[in-house]
Amino acid sequence: MQTFVLDRHKLMREVKDYLAIALGLFIYSLGWSCFMLPYQITMGGVTGISAIVYYATGIDMQVTYLIINGILLIFALYLLGWKFCVKTIYAVFMLTFLLDITQKWFIDDNGQFMQLLGPGQDFMACVLGAIAAGIGVGLAFTHNGSTGGMDIVNAIINKYRNISFGRATMISDILIISSCYFVFNDWRRVMFGFVALVIMSVSLDYYINSTRRSVQFLIFSNKYEEIADYINSKLHRGVTVLDGMGWYSKQDVKVLVVLAYKRQSVEIFRLVKQIDPNAFISQSQVIGVYGEGFDRLKVKVKKENE
Repeated sequence: MQTFVLDRHKLMREVKDYLAIALGLFIYSLGWSCFMLPYQITMGGVTGISAIVYYATGIDMQVTYLIINGILLIFALYLLGWKFCVKTIYAVFMLTFLLDITQKWFIDDNGQFMQLLGPGQDFMACVLGAIAAGIGVGLAFTHNGSTGGMDIVNAIINKYRNISFGRATMISDILIISSCYFVFNDWRRVMFGFVALVIMSVSLDYYINSTRRSVQFLIFSNKYEEIADYINSKLHRGVTVLDGMGWYSKQDVKVLVVLAYKRQSVEIFRLVKQIDPNAFISQSQVIGVYGEGFDRLKVKVKKENE
């Protein structure tokens, strides 16, 4: 029975991840279709390459995106394994579909993209499109998703060469954005691309950091067992029980220590109030939480023979 419950919770988390990835990719595709493509702005990655091909030849962006990713996925399956590719394959097909759908929403009767912000608003379109792209990618990343494309190339480079994932991404993005000069013969377009890349990176980091902010709760209650069971079973957060003593009353008390994401704070307050309205709760901000259920500890450990 316990195994069934665990499997059910795992299945629900997976379903939630896939739905969140789809929503993130939808926001990302809106950034391209509503702002970037109508104003001929590009960014890095395979979507950036696909946009440049579209500007130069008129071939639909999603077609080039699917072809390039199809080739890259064959290499990824062989070099990185099936586990890496499952959600990447899902993301590639989902983004291909969403790019096709969203572009149709912003094309007029003459087959041209509508400039919703008006003519000459390239910079504002660059800002809004990059913010949407950053938030969309951030939502996908926080649910273990990927946009495919250069993520695959950079992961392969990172595995076989001593080049960090971030550095490989930066180098590839610079080359892709710079190449749009050969299409437009206009350095202004290149600069818009770099501005969009910076804004997207800042938006991405801001979104990821905001969703991963952690808090620590100290909960003092006579009904600590009921509260601990609820937090553990419903919110899937660990609970540590400490022994304490009230100095004024000289009575023994139990203290619950809970580490959770900030977005779970309201639900924790609500459940404690429902179980024990007289409970005493202390909430504090935590700079970082590393371990099971939170971020991985990314520290290199030196080997003994080094």
